[in-house]
Amino acid sequence: MKKSPPRSPSAAERIKANRGDTAATSPPKLQCDDLSRTNASQTGETLHAPVAANEAPKPAGPVQATKPSASKPTVFSLADFEIGRALGKGKFGNVYLARHKEQKKIIALKVIYKSEIMGKGLYAQLQREIEIHNHLRHNNIIRLFGYFQDPKSIYIMLEYAKTGELYKTMQAKEGKRFDEPEAAFYVQCVAKALQYCHSKNVMHRDIKPENLLLMSDGTLKLGDFGWAHHAVDQNDARRETLCGTLDYLPPEMVNEHQYTHSVDKWSLGVLAYELVVGKPCFETSSNAETMDKIAKADIFFPTFLNLSSECMDFVSRILSREPSERPTWDEVLSHPWMKQAQNPCQS
Repeated sequence: MKKSPPRSPSAAERIKANRGDTAATSPPKLQCDDLSRTNASQTGETLHAPVAANEAPKPAGPVQATKPSASKPTVFSLADFEIGRALGKGKFGNVYLARHKEQKKIIALKVIYKSEIMGKGLYAQLQREIEIHNHLRHNNIIRLFGYFQDPKSIYIMLEYAKTGELYKTMQAKEGKRFDEPEAAFYVQCVAKALQYCHSKNVMHRDIKPENLLLMSDGTLKLGDFGWAHHAVDQNDARRETLCGTLDYLPPEMVNEHQYTHSVDKWSLGVLAYELVVGKPCFETSSNAETMDKIAKADIFFPTFLNLSSECMDFVSRILSREPSERPTWDEVLSHPWMKQAQNPCQS
């Protein structure tokens, strides 16, 4: 399997179909947070010149969105923003650099085209994603500031991560991998984000370098909650949906067993391995072979890389076939390998 973008496969095409398991006949009722709560550290970023009209979304009139705690509604429309360059493209829309004209706040504006999701039962899924993400507040999670819609699109206002995807930074490195102190720092950031998510009964279910974003100060933040699930009670905490990215799926998922939030710990172990080796630990030329290696927890550490014993122990402990045997978050964060963690921007 090649590592050239886009990464293959997202738990195969059949997983994509699972996102539409709940149909919605009308757009979700979206609420909007106050953009003035945008991280002030982003206000100094330079906005690129607006792209051509045929490359950027066009205003379709204001749409009222109500703040949950406000007595008066806050109204946002695309006309309130200057639209810059495209930051990324997805299956159902694009992400653009944007600046609020009045407040001068720099954000990432995610544009989801309704024409791409109508008839696919994805409105309810999108609503769940927004509701989960909107309630999360942590230094290692991309902030969702608000959202609004017009007749053609849904717009999600997100914290802007200037450096971009961790995956792209890793691909630019020699050997397409990080040294251990830098890798340990990134893993530490994700572990803290996931510890917080799990304390809120949220499992992410799609940890991978493409969903991790770097800020200009080196801080790593978790984004893309498209596969996230919020458990409302103990019964709801056990899931069966096959979702995520194949290389990062845990044994309980590929074996089609019920699973809990421990799936995120497994994915953290795969992430740690990929950051120091340069590829996922179960990557093969076929889906069937990859799933077989995952089911057996068949891990091999390349000897020529001279990985530290602490690093290999960290990965091996998390990648336990039995979910109950995986370490707690306190054990993860206190592991000796975490002591090597070093922010490359502060070294």
